[in-house]
Amino acid sequence: MLKIAFHPIYRHHVPESHRFPMEKYELLPQQLLHEGTCDQDNFFEPKKPNDKHILAVHTPEYYYDLVNLTLDQRAARKIGFPLSRNLIKREVIIADGTIKASEFAVQYGIAMNISGGTHHAFTDRGEAFCLLHDQAIAARYLQSNSLAKKILIVDLDVHQGNGTAEIFENDTSVFTFSMHGKNNYPFKKEQSDLDIALENNTDDTTYLELLKATLPKLIDKEQPDFIYYLCGVDVIASDKLGQLSLSIEGCKARDRFVLEQCKLNQIPVMCSMGGGYSPDIKKIVDAHANTFRLAQDIFF
Repeated sequence: MLKIAFHPIYRHHVPESHRFPMEKYELLPQQLLHEGTCDQDNFFEPKKPNDKHILAVHTPEYYYDLVNLTLDQRAARKIGFPLSRNLIKREVIIADGTIKASEFAVQYGIAMNISGGTHHAFTDRGEAFCLLHDQAIAARYLQSNSLAKKILIVDLDVHQGNGTAEIFENDTSVFTFSMHGKNNYPFKKEQSDLDIALENNTDDTTYLELLKATLPKLIDKEQPDFIYYLCGVDVIASDKLGQLSLSIEGCKARDRFVLEQCKLNQIPVMCSMGGGYSPDIKKIVDAHANTFRLAQDIFF
């Protein structure tokens, strides 16, 4: 059964100026239920995880400054959100959703988090609306509980996973692969184990050719026993922050290829949704919904 982390808090406790893209966290489950892709049994509600799982990735100084709202103003400005206790609670619940979805992925082959993909969070700081790195926290959880040894992170959000690269910089047990816009945020890139930087207006054909030439060889070389997939839909042409030119169908073909590679190689995969900022909320929801539709079709 496809298991999906969802909590009502995902949409809330962010500033009004950022409320629009957060609507997808409420509308996406509604769409999946309405069309029959999922039913209520597919969804589970994450809680607050044990602090030790977060501290396996983030420094105590940073984490407890967040929790106690004592982060200095300069560091808080880099995050981009006004900090509040409810915002921190939201972030830790997102991390728990990815932890629990990872366990479900080990059991069923795939699992999803309606939110997550907070790949701009570093060990000791947050950036660009990312406070805690959900996939890194979950990866450490799997490894510490002997549920995975070698992990591959496939980050296809339009922005480079700079926090991911920093967290796992000297760790050969986690391979970081980021395929992103060359001229997009972050403007100072970190070094992933493999980075593919795309020119502005990269189209479906170019994007898919690069992905298909890269991912199977990477899986064959690294032999991961678990994959994290960050499947942001900010790669589509209408995205306000994207600068690439994929169609909705091209984005769906991207997801299909990644998930089929996981299934073919019998590697469990956990998907965090990542970004999506098209002006038309229907496009964002449809592009994200495709990932869930494909998960049902390919794995179940």
